[in-house]
Amino acid sequence: MQNLLNQHVDCFHPKILVEKVRSGKRTQRLEPLFAGYLFIKLKPGEQNWNKLRSTRGILRIVGFGNTPATIDQTVIDQINARLASVTTQGGLKSGQAVELDDGPFKGLNAIFQCYDGDERAVVLINFMQKHQRLKVPITSLTLAN
Repeated sequence: MQNLLNQHVDCFHPKILVEKVRSGKRTQRLEPLFAGYLFIKLKPGEQNWNKLRSTRGILRIVGFGNTPATIDQTVIDQINARLASVTTQGGLKSGQAVELDDGPFKGLNAIFQCYDGDERAVVLINFMQKHQRLKVPITSLTLAN
């Protein structure tokens, strides 16, 4: 991307904060939203695609035949807005619906309550007409549909 910036090409490489569990520790890091892709914006009337094709680090330009694909600016604005929303929300929030995808309660829906250390979470499941608190590994939770 730096090579494009050196040529004064307007680039957009959206990244998102991803939370993963590695070696039993919950870590966060920025990862590309669209791995291997970035968006560029050319100035009106500028169609020098050959300059871009020969830029170090660019494998190819996504397109149809010899015509590069175009994306409306409103789509880029929506991606930016949604990225900002995800960034402010962070990880799981109390009250969010989750699904257990591991262990004896696999497939059950639950309500996320809070994190319990680096590896576990407290959730509520509806069991025998009552809400029951469970401590489960964070890795066994996914957002419910």
